[in-house]
Amino acid sequence: MAAPTAAAEQTMKKVTDNLLDPVYPTSQGSECFSADSGTQQDYLVDFLEKEVGSDLKSLKNVGDLLEKLREENSVLEEQTRLFGGDSPAPQPAETCTRGEDVQTGGVLTVSSSVPPKVSAALSAAEEAACSLEDLLQRERFISNKLHQHLQTAQPWMDNLGQTLNQVDTIERHVKYLRCLQHIEELSAAVQQFLMTSSVWEAIRSVDNMAALDAGLNRSGCCHLQDFLRETLHFWHKIIKDRLASDFEKVLTQLHWPIISPPTQSLTPTANGQEINSQLELLVTQLLALQTSDDLVSQRALASCQVAPPNQPASPATPPSQATPLCLPIQIMLLPLSRRFKYHFYGNRQTNSLSKPEWYLTQVLMWMGNSSTFMEEKIQPILDRAGAPISAMVELCRGLLSLVQEKVASDASRLLYDDVLFCHLVEEVLQFEKELRSNQSYHAALPGLLHLLLEDAILQKWLTVEKKMAVEKMDAMLSAEGAWSSQYKDISDMDEMKAPDCAETFMTLLQVITERYRALPCPSAQLKFLGLQRELVDDFRIRLTQVMKEESRCPLGARYCAILNAVNYISTILGDWGDNVFFLQLQQAAVSLGEEVVLGGLGVMEVGRLASLEGSLFEGLLALLDRLKGDMMGRLLEWTMREITEKAKPYGQDRWLSLPPQQDQSTMTLSSSACPMMLCVRDRLLNLHQVLSLSLFQLAWQGLAERLDTILYQDVILSNHFSEGGAAQLQFDMTRNLFPLFGHYCKRPENFFKHVKEACIILCLNVGSAILLRNLLKESEEEGTDWASAGDPRPESALNELGVYCLAACDVLILLNLRASWPGL
Repeated sequence: MAAPTAAAEQTMKKVTDNLLDPVYPTSQGSECFSADSGTQQDYLVDFLEKEVGSDLKSLKNVGDLLEKLREENSVLEEQTRLFGGDSPAPQPAETCTRGEDVQTGGVLTVSSSVPPKVSAALSAAEEAACSLEDLLQRERFISNKLHQHLQTAQPWMDNLGQTLNQVDTIERHVKYLRCLQHIEELSAAVQQFLMTSSVWEAIRSVDNMAALDAGLNRSGCCHLQDFLRETLHFWHKIIKDRLASDFEKVLTQLHWPIISPPTQSLTPTANGQEINSQLELLVTQLLALQTSDDLVSQRALASCQVAPPNQPASPATPPSQATPLCLPIQIMLLPLSRRFKYHFYGNRQTNSLSKPEWYLTQVLMWMGNSSTFMEEKIQPILDRAGAPISAMVELCRGLLSLVQEKVASDASRLLYDDVLFCHLVEEVLQFEKELRSNQSYHAALPGLLHLLLEDAILQKWLTVEKKMAVEKMDAMLSAEGAWSSQYKDISDMDEMKAPDCAETFMTLLQVITERYRALPCPSAQLKFLGLQRELVDDFRIRLTQVMKEESRCPLGARYCAILNAVNYISTILGDWGDNVFFLQLQQAAVSLGEEVVLGGLGVMEVGRLASLEGSLFEGLLALLDRLKGDMMGRLLEWTMREITEKAKPYGQDRWLSLPPQQDQSTMTLSSSACPMMLCVRDRLLNLHQVLSLSLFQLAWQGLAERLDTILYQDVILSNHFSEGGAAQLQFDMTRNLFPLFGHYCKRPENFFKHVKEACIILCLNVGSAILLRNLLKESEEEGTDWASAGDPRPESALNELGVYCLAACDVLILLNLRASWPGL
């Protein structure tokens, strides 16, 4: 750093002296400040280094710095005056003694004088502390007095507690007696009302008993509850029996139950108005008795169920019993229930395990025959009474309870008879279908299908379903017409050309789907879906086995029929993958994590299923497509082997010695090409007849691709061509070979790109051929930058000629195969 000038040194000294001046310029303050002079000097050096630094040009700001320090000093003095008041300056003996911390005189004065606010706060704190101490003393005094008082009052409290317990006991006994008296009063009232034929008042009293029973439900008075329930049950039975007797008489006059289809009007000719009035009165009174009837029924049901608490309820118990039937409908069902049990229980001939359709059909007939009566007679009464129920639905529920009990009993007895079990399942499914469609029974209400979801019955159903399907597969594959299409004489319906065994198999799967589609449990549906996938894989293995036996002759009818079968099954399964029902099952499988369907799938595959990007049949479709690809490849390989053999004479023809086109009167097909052309034609016709449309599309395109390669390599690249030979080759291809494939597409030459473009190069006139060869040679030898040179690229030149597939090197090879060059 440059040496400072004299003026700068004087300025720095002045600043230093001012910084070292005490806040209060007194002798005492100077002594105190100088006591720590070494520290202060270090502070000043750091301060000047920070403010001034090593830049000499910044010394001109020293005056401003000095003025700033003076202002800060004035502020500090003012603050000292405000906080210190007029107290005298401390004496030296009070502030600067040996062994004590030394401060400047001004700072010490500030710290030793207490501000007024702080002083007031300290005074308030001392007063609060004194008040708190007083409060604590008072609290201890009052606590001691309270403890003494409690000890003195404890004997009184014990005596009073005993007295209160006695009062409480007496009070509970009084309430008990009052409740008992109330029950007896209600019972006496019911008796009095019945004696005076006041049925409505008797029903109200019974309802009051039911309400009282509900109120006592949480009490511990078990004997009182038993007495009340017995009383309630006693009077309820009397009232119900009286109303039921009158109701049955009215129903008899209305010709209920209606066993056969009604042939006359439901309204009687004589005293019809009176009977209708009685019917409405009785139905309304029975509805009013519904609350107590439900209570009595629940008690009776609870007393009958003595099963252990950990034992699950039997699935045969109909869930519809969770809501009790309407009391009038219960009475109307009694004659039908008696008839049902008379005919379909015991030793009657109509009670046959092999004929479940008898009682199922009978119940459906009762439902149909009774619908008019229920809609015209009972439903209006229920509507006027404000009951939110459907008379017909209640009747169906009641009849279904009879059927549910019967089906559950028969199913458990048929677990060891496959034929009868299958018949029962079929009849139950048919009954369920007719119940939902013909009787308009709501889908949310339980029918009979929940009975088939019991573990033993469901497992038996799956086992029998698989057994029957396997037996049918064996039969359909060994049948005489298994590999012929039943629509072979109807061209419009035979696009798939599926053999009879494949159609029968897919029909079998569709029937299985229709059987389990209506099940109310997605988990059970997924088990059947897993069975279907297992059957498809089994059928694929069987087809593979038969295919291996027929692979010695891939052009045979049976081999092609197997290929059609694989394609047909794959197409149907692809359509099923987009079906709404199977998409719903797919979502259910993902949400339930069903191992039967998702077993073996990774996280990515399950994620694809959840997003509906894949289907539940993807694995099967991949196996079927692989089998289809293998069979198609073997079929084309066998066909091309025959065509290649026929094409050998054509490849050995004298292409170099053929005369020019102008020397021939007319162009005709080469005689050596005739066997090959005939073979191609026959094979195309044969494949078109035996393969489905989609498979034949793949077959002729694959055949054209392979034939194009063979002709290009074995005929064109293996020979040299004169001008006449090139013209003859082009004629054979464009006028004979390509038209053979023209029956199946509009531009067949697009499938013979190598041959077509080779013919273009071989048939170029001499001048164009020379120019093209020179251009390609220059491109090959010199590696010319065609873009900078401004000349056309070789690819552009080839494209102008119609050559897009062949590379420049291939075109050079073809040009060298020409024999018609000048000088040759």
